[in-house]
Amino acid sequence: MNILLRSAKIIDSNSKYHNKKMDILVKNGIIADIAKNIDLPNNCKEIRLKNLHVSNGWFDTSVSLGEPGYEERENIIHGLEVAGCSGFTKVALNPNTFPLIDNKSAVEFLIQKSASAPVDLYPIANLTQGAAGKEMAELYDMKNSGAIAFGDYNKSLENANLLKIALLYAQNFDGIVLSFPQDAGIGNHGFVNESENTTRLGLNSIPNLSEELQISRDLALLDYTGGKLHIPTISTAKAVQLIKDAKKKGLDVSCSVAAHHIFLTDDEIKSFDTNFKVRPPLRSLKDTKALLKGIKEGTIDMIVSDHNPIDIENKNVEFENGVYGTIGMESLFGSARINLGLDETIACLTEKPCKRFDLPVSIIEKEAKAELTLFDPDLVYTFEKNDILSKSKNSAFLGKELKGKAYGIYANKKLLMN
Repeated sequence: MNILLRSAKIIDSNSKYHNKKMDILVKNGIIADIAKNIDLPNNCKEIRLKNLHVSNGWFDTSVSLGEPGYEERENIIHGLEVAGCSGFTKVALNPNTFPLIDNKSAVEFLIQKSASAPVDLYPIANLTQGAAGKEMAELYDMKNSGAIAFGDYNKSLENANLLKIALLYAQNFDGIVLSFPQDAGIGNHGFVNESENTTRLGLNSIPNLSEELQISRDLALLDYTGGKLHIPTISTAKAVQLIKDAKKKGLDVSCSVAAHHIFLTDDEIKSFDTNFKVRPPLRSLKDTKALLKGIKEGTIDMIVSDHNPIDIENKNVEFENGVYGTIGMESLFGSARINLGLDETIACLTEKPCKRFDLPVSIIEKEAKAELTLFDPDLVYTFEKNDILSKSKNSAFLGKELKGKAYGIYANKKLLMN
C-alpha cells in the first residue's frame, strides 16, 4: 500500500527531520519523499490526523499471547493486530505457552504462524527444559531458528550454576540470557508488595529484598562469566541502583520496566481487584519514583507492557487465587507519557530495545524502509473498556487518565489503524 502522511511531526533523534512537521510519502514500503508539501500521487492513500506524530516503529519486548495452549485468552494473529493498533511494529513473545518454547520446532511454529502479519514477532525461548530450572534447553538450535533471547518467563532461576553455564555458553553465539528478578526462597509464598498497606490487608507479601538479592547474585555471576544479561521488569529502587553500578563497572547488562510499575503503586491493592495482581508486585511510591528516575538517567533501557491476557475465570476470584498478569499494550504509551517526556519515551520503545536485541535501528529518511508508528502524544483521555482491543479484558489501567494514544502503524507494506 502507498500512503501520504500529511503534516506529520517526526520524532526520531537520529533523523535530520527530527521535530519537524513534514509530509511523508511511502511507496511500496519505502519512504519515497519527505517534504513540506507533496502532491498526492495516483493510487495513494492520503492520511490526515489530528496532531499526527510519526516515529520509527515501537518494539515491546515483553508480550504474552496465549497461543499455543491458551487461545481462549488470546491468539497470535489477533494479538498482533492488537499490537499494531497499539503502535507496535515488533513484539518479543514470552515463552509462557503450552507446550513451552523450549525447542526449535516451537520457535519455528511461532515464526511461521506470524509470517503474514504486519507486526513482526520475535520469540523469546525458554532457558531451561520445561521451564523447570534444572537442565538448559537447546539454546543454539533455537537461536538459529529465530529466538532472540532465552529466559523462563516470570520464574526464578534458583540454580546459580545453571545461570553461570548459560552465560558462558551463550557467548559462543552472542546470545542474551534473561533472569527474572525474584529470589524464590524469600518471595515465593507472597503475591503483593511487603508494605504497611498489605500488612493491614493481611496478604502474604514479597519484600523488595527478594528482587534485590536475585539481581545481586545474577550481576555477580555476570561479572565472573561475561556475556549478555537482561533483567526484565525490575520494580524496586535498589534494583535500579544495583544495575546502574553494574553498568558503570562495564558489565553487559540491560533491564526493562513494566508500564504498570511506573504508573501504579501498591495503594491499588486496597480494592482487592485481581487486575492489580502482577508479578513482580506493584511497589511503593518511592520505588515508582526511582524507576522513573532510572529511565530518565538511562539506567533502565526499555519500557514494556508485560502484556499478559488472562481469562475472566482466572481473574474473577479471590485475590490470593487470581492468576498474575495485566494486559498492557493498549495502555503502555498513554501511561508512560503521564510522567515522561516524549523523546525519552520514544527512545525506550524504539532505538534502545532494538539495539539491545540486535535488531536494525531504522531512521526516518528518504529511501529508508518504512516501519512507522502514527500517534498523538498529547491526547488526554480516561482508559475505558472500549479502549481494550484484546480478547481478555484484565487491564490494571481501567478508569485511569492517560496521555497519548497510537493511531496505528505502517509496516511490512501494510497499514493497520486503530
